[in-house]
Amino acid sequence: MMSPQRDQVELRACDLESLLAPDHPARTVWAFVRSLDLAPLYACIKAVQGGAGRPAIDPAILVALWLWATLDGVGSAREVDRLCERDNTYRWLCGGVGVNYHSLADFRTEHEAWLDAQLTRSIASLLDRKLVTLNVVAQDGLRVRASAKAASFRRRGRLQQLMAHAHTQVQALKAELDADAGASSRRKQAARERAAREREQRLAQALATMQEIDKRAPKKAVAVKNEPPAGTPPAAKAEPEPRVSTTDTEARVMKMADGGFRPAFNAQLVVDAATQLIAAVDVVNSGSDMNQMVPMHAQLQRRYEITPAHWLADGGFTKLPAIEHLAEHGTAPMLPPPKSRNPNIDPYEPKSTDSGHLVAWRQRMASPEGKALYTQRGATVECANAQLRRRGLQQFNVRGLTKTRAVLLWHALAHNLMRMASLNIAFVH
Repeated sequence: MMSPQRDQVELRACDLESLLAPDHPARTVWAFVRSLDLAPLYACIKAVQGGAGRPAIDPAILVALWLWATLDGVGSAREVDRLCERDNTYRWLCGGVGVNYHSLADFRTEHEAWLDAQLTRSIASLLDRKLVTLNVVAQDGLRVRASAKAASFRRRGRLQQLMAHAHTQVQALKAELDADAGASSRRKQAARERAAREREQRLAQALATMQEIDKRAPKKAVAVKNEPPAGTPPAAKAEPEPRVSTTDTEARVMKMADGGFRPAFNAQLVVDAATQLIAAVDVVNSGSDMNQMVPMHAQLQRRYEITPAHWLADGGFTKLPAIEHLAEHGTAPMLPPPKSRNPNIDPYEPKSTDSGHLVAWRQRMASPEGKALYTQRGATVECANAQLRRRGLQQFNVRGLTKTRAVLLWHALAHNLMRMASLNIAFVH
C-alpha cells in the first residue's frame, strides 16, 4: 500500500511564467502597469549604473504589487511581503526580484502626486479616444475609519500636561544616553529617546491643530430649551471643548453609516455614470458632504478641462449656494430638494426667494426625465463604493490626509483597471 509521504523533499524544474494561466487577472494588472507613465518613478532612483548603491527595485514591480494587493483586499505591507514568498501570483509579479515590507510601505504613500497624475492621464486618454464622455457624473462620500482610536482624542488641558511630561522624559533620556558608556545600553536608550521624541512631536502637532480649530470655529451662543421670560436675554450653553487625536492629528470623529461615531476620514468619489470609472477623488476630514460638491466640480474641470452636463448626488450634498454655483458654471445639478417639516409644503415647488437657477433645479427634479436620470446615481457611484469596500477600504492603516489620499488613489486606479478590462478597453501607453 502506498501511503502519503509529505515530508519527502522534491526538486521540480519550473519557471515563473508557467505558474499563472494565460488569462489570469494578474496579467491584466501587469499590462495596465506597462501603460502607465513610469518615467517620474525611474527619475527618483539614485542608485544608477556606474554609481554607488544597491540596485533599486523596478518601480513597475512595486506598482503592480500594490495594484494586485488592492484588488486582493490586502492592505498591509508586511502581508504583501509574506505573500511574495509563498503566493504564486505575487511571485510572478516580482519575477524573482526580492522585496521587503519597508520598501513596499514607503512606496505606497510616497508617490501621491504621481498616482494623482496617473488617474488624470488614464481618464484623459479615454476621453481622447471617445470612450468616456463625463457627460453625466455622480458624486458620493464614504466614511473610512482612521488609524487613530477614540481614546487618543484629548482636550487642550490634557494635551498640555502630556506635552510637558513628554518633554521632561526626552530630556531625562538624553541625559541617561550621554552618561551611559555601554554600547548595548546606548542603543536601547537611543531607541527609547527616539520614541519619546516622536511622541513629543505628535503632541506638538496636536496642540498646533487645536489652535487652528480655535481660529476656524465660530463663536456661537446656543440658547437653552426653556426660554426665560420676554426681555431677559437667553442663557447660553457653552460649546464642548474640541478634542484632537495624539495619534493622527488630522483625523476627526464622524458619524458612520451604522449610526455610531468613530475617528474617520471622508473619502469623496466622482464616477462617470456611463462606465462607472472613477474620475476624481479626494480625502477630507469634514464629516459632512454638504460643502464637498463645489471643490470636486472644480477638481474635475481642472483635471480634464471639461464641464459635465449633469451632476448627480444624494441629499447630503444639497446646499443651495452650491447648486447655484454648479448651474452658473454650466452643469445641471441633480440633487433631491430638502424636505420641509410641514408636510403640506411641496419641496419641488419654487419658492419666492429662489433664483432662476434654483427654480430650474426644482422643476428639473420634479420632471419625469429628471427622476429617470437621477436613478443612475445609485447604480453608479454606490456600486463603485461597494467595490472599494469589498476590496478592504474599511479602515486606513496610514495616518494623515496625504497618505490616506494616496491609499484612496491606489483603490481608484485598481478599480478603473478592472472596469476597463470588463469593458474590453485596451490599455494604451
